[in-house]
Amino acid sequence: MTEGIVKVLPGVPDDDNREYLPEKCKTTDIVVNENGNNSIVMPKRLQEFHGVICDGLEDEWYVYVPESYDGKTPVPLVIGCHGGLMTGWGHAIYTSWCLVADREGFICCFPNAHAHRMWPVEGIAETFDPKAAPELPVVLPPADIKDNHDNNMLMGLIEKMQKDYNIDNGRIFMQGMSMGNLMTGQFARYCGDVLAGAAGSGGPVEPFVLFNRDGSIKNKAGALAIWQSRPEKNGLPPGKVYDEFTVNKLNRFYWMKINECDPIPEISIQGEDNFAFYKGKKADLVYLDIKNRDHGQTLDEAFLYWDYLFAGVRRLPDGSIDSGRARFERKGDGFAIAAAEGLDKVWFKNRIENMETKAVWWKKLKYHGLNGGIIARGEYLCLPLSFLAKAFEAKYETMDEGHSCILELKDGRKLQFARGSILCVIDNDPRQMYCECLEREGELLVSAEWFAGFIFNMHVSLVDHVIYITDHFIDLSANMADLIRDMLSGKAYIEPGEFECVRNQPEGVKDRK
Repeated sequence: MTEGIVKVLPGVPDDDNREYLPEKCKTTDIVVNENGNNSIVMPKRLQEFHGVICDGLEDEWYVYVPESYDGKTPVPLVIGCHGGLMTGWGHAIYTSWCLVADREGFICCFPNAHAHRMWPVEGIAETFDPKAAPELPVVLPPADIKDNHDNNMLMGLIEKMQKDYNIDNGRIFMQGMSMGNLMTGQFARYCGDVLAGAAGSGGPVEPFVLFNRDGSIKNKAGALAIWQSRPEKNGLPPGKVYDEFTVNKLNRFYWMKINECDPIPEISIQGEDNFAFYKGKKADLVYLDIKNRDHGQTLDEAFLYWDYLFAGVRRLPDGSIDSGRARFERKGDGFAIAAAEGLDKVWFKNRIENMETKAVWWKKLKYHGLNGGIIARGEYLCLPLSFLAKAFEAKYETMDEGHSCILELKDGRKLQFARGSILCVIDNDPRQMYCECLEREGELLVSAEWFAGFIFNMHVSLVDHVIYITDHFIDLSANMADLIRDMLSGKAYIEPGEFECVRNQPEGVKDRK
C-alpha cells in the first residue's frame, strides 16, 4: 500500500486557556499546548455516533476513516481510550492517531466512557477517598468484570467495527492515556486475546490489581505486544504507599513475565525519548520514558507506537503473537556507555560488562577564602581509564608504578594522565580536565563527561548519578536512569513478591488467577 501524506494543519493557539479540555476545540481550529497535552486541529473526517452497543444503554463514540479506505482490503483498527474527564473526540485531537491513519490507511474508533467521562477501572474503589477529592465524579467498577458496562462496550464496539468495515481481525490495537491507560490495561488483562497489541501513557496500574500477595500474576487473556510510556514528571496521586519508580517497574515486570521477556533490553535514547526494547518469547514490550514531560501523552506518541511496534504486530489464528517487522527497528544505540555511581558494571554496546573498579562520584570543591567552608563547583562521574581506553579502542599503558598512564587513540593522539593532577597532556599540550585524576584500587579514573565530550565530541547526559554517553543528541530521563542502575546492580527483573506493596495489599483485595 502506498503511504498517505501526513499534513499538520495550522491551529489557533489559545495561550490563555487553562481548561483541561476546552469544548470550543470541537467546533473551531483552536489548539492546546501544555507540557503534558498538546492537540491537533479537529479532524474534519471524524464522525460522531450514538447508539446502544450493549446492556441496553446508549453510548457515544467517534470514528475516523481515512480517505484512502475503499473497503476492499482489510485494514487495522485502533481503539483509543480517553483520559479521565475527557471525551472520545478529545482523545482524537490530543493524540496523532488520525494523522497516522492518514499515512497508514487504518481506521480509528474513540469511545466515550459511559458515565461522567470516567472509566470504571479496578484499583479505584480500594484506594479512592471521596472526601479528598469531592469534585471528582469517580465511577466505581462492579465486582465482576462481566458486569462492567464500559468493558463490555469496548468489546461490542470492536465487534460492530468488524461488521461495519473491512477490519483485519489479526491487527486490532488499543491505546489509552491516564485513566484511559487504566481502562486499556483492564481490557488487556481480561479480553486482550482479541487484540494484537496495547499501549498507554501515564496512569500506571495499582500493583494489587496486577499481582496476588505471593507475587503471582492476575491475568485472564495472556500475552500481547505492549507499549508503556511513562512521562518523567508524571507524578503519583496522594496517599500511595510506593514511589513512582516502584509502580513503574512493577507494571513493566507484569508484562515482562507474561510475555516471557529477556530481562535485559536494548536501550536507545533519541533526544527526550528514552526507549528500552524488550524481546519476548511470546510478545515484545517497549518501555518509553519521556524526559521533562508531565502527566499526559506526547503528540507524536501514536506515530511511535505504530512505527516501532504495531506496524509489524499481528495476532495469528492460533492465538500467538507475531512481532513481525515494524517500520523502525527496535534496536539499541550502536555506540553507548552507561554507568552509575558505586558500581563496577557498565553498559556498553547494549550489554553489561565489568570494569576494574567502581565508578566514583566526585565533587570539584572551592574552599579558599571560605573560613573552613566548602562549595561544590562541579560534580562528575569518574570511570577507570582502562575501560575508557577499551570503549574508544585506544592503546593503554601504565607508568610510574601505575600512578600515571598514556592512551594512544586511533587517530594518533596521545593522552597522558597522572594521579592527583587535573591536567591531561594531549600531544605535549596540557589541558585542564573537569576534575583531577583519581586513583582507586590501582586504577586511574577521570571524568567520563569530560573525556567523552572534550576528546571525542560525544553527547553526554547525567541524571541521579547515572551517565549515558553516545554519538547523537540525548537527554537521559529519571526513569531510564533508574532502569539502568537496576540492570547494572543485577536487578533487571525482581520477583514482584519481594515488594512490600505487593505483599501488603488493601483489605478486601482478593487473590485470584
